Amino acid sequence: METKVSSGHGVAVDLPGLEELRGDCARMAPHWVAPTRNAPAPVPPSRIHGVTVPPSSVRLIADMSEYGD
Repeated sequence: METKVSSGHGVAVDLPGLEELRGDCARMAPHWVAPTRNAPAPVPPSRIHGVTVPPSSVRLIADMSEYGD
């Protein structure tokens, strides 16, 4: 099934239907390889220094409700 859609320039464009798109994706899926993800190592607290928080940000966070409220 194809759908006719105006391209905005007075020309109708044939778009593939959902079933055709799903079939195309199913055929292509075996060809796509997702790269392996390596999670970054956590930074030890001893390496975190010199962080300053502006007073306006402190007030913003202090005025927020707890998660789930």
